Amino acid sequence: MEQTVERKKRIFSGMQPSGALTLGNYLGALKNWVALQNDYECMYSVMNMHAITVRQDPAELRKRSMEVLMQYIACGIDPEQSILFFQSHVAAHAELSWILSCNTQMGELSRMTQFKDKSKKHADNINAGLFTYPVLMAADILLYQTDLVPVGNDQLQHIELTRDVAERFNFHYGETFTIPEPYIGKAGARVMSLQTPENKMSKSDPNPNGYIGLLDPEEVIIKKFKRAVTDSDAEIRPGADKPGITNLLTIYAAVTGKTVDEAAKEFAGQGYGTFKQAVGEAVAAELAPVRQRFEELSKDKAYVESIYEKGAEIASSIAARTMRKVYKKVGFIAR
Repeated sequence: MEQTVERKKRIFSGMQPSGALTLGNYLGALKNWVALQNDYECMYSVMNMHAITVRQDPAELRKRSMEVLMQYIACGIDPEQSILFFQSHVAAHAELSWILSCNTQMGELSRMTQFKDKSKKHADNINAGLFTYPVLMAADILLYQTDLVPVGNDQLQHIELTRDVAERFNFHYGETFTIPEPYIGKAGARVMSLQTPENKMSKSDPNPNGYIGLLDPEEVIIKKFKRAVTDSDAEIRPGADKPGITNLLTIYAAVTGKTVDEAAKEFAGQGYGTFKQAVGEAVAAELAPVRQRFEELSKDKAYVESIYEKGAEIASSIAARTMRKVYKKVGFIAR
């Protein structure tokens, strides 16, 4: 009797090329993405269409988009296992976004917390894309009949909207979209700013000492950790009253595979200077192969081009199957 091979569940995720990828991106998401490749069919996109809700320098956007793709690969995402592509290379993202816009309520979009946050930061450019980009995000996911979406808590609201829109479409037009689930796997380390440890480490931090870039050289990494904010109490322990030290312990634990408590015991009785030097060296050692691989990829543009062209071809083929179904359901004439 012939056995049917069960299809691997599909995962979709991506990052915007809106700045240098950081240690926070690496420990919070990228390391997990790498681990998911063996068990799932993974699609990882550079979300350059989302990036233009904020005004971008075109040459800089092209450069950063390439760099993000190369950093995906340098961090261990295997182009033979995962589908890697630029969002803008699959026109169906924009096509489906329009159709889903017509099935999304204004009230739903006005409740999105990220719209409110970004409107405050970019008060001179509150454009329609900023308001409707959760619909594009829904299209990104639904286009590929995605089963699971790796997300942090800050994105759960967008997954809920995606599910609501998909369920509404399926109700009115018949079964069309897979209803995606948020993938809450092994928690990635929550990495905070080295200068304001109450805030998440961010590539948009105006203070470059607040974040570690994935491509920062060893001496820069160690210098930034030496400057990291701690507190007047000289004890190395985690605690709500010690956000700076807790953050450094979390980072050290994440790159060494230890628990935070084990890390705290290792440095018990030692000074902050010794501790910060050790954290810097551990992070530099973790990121050295990433930087080396990135430099190799930078010298082989033809190889990188072949990866994103092949990725876009596969992604477009999957997207086309969804769009044929969607066009038929809404009453568009087949082309």
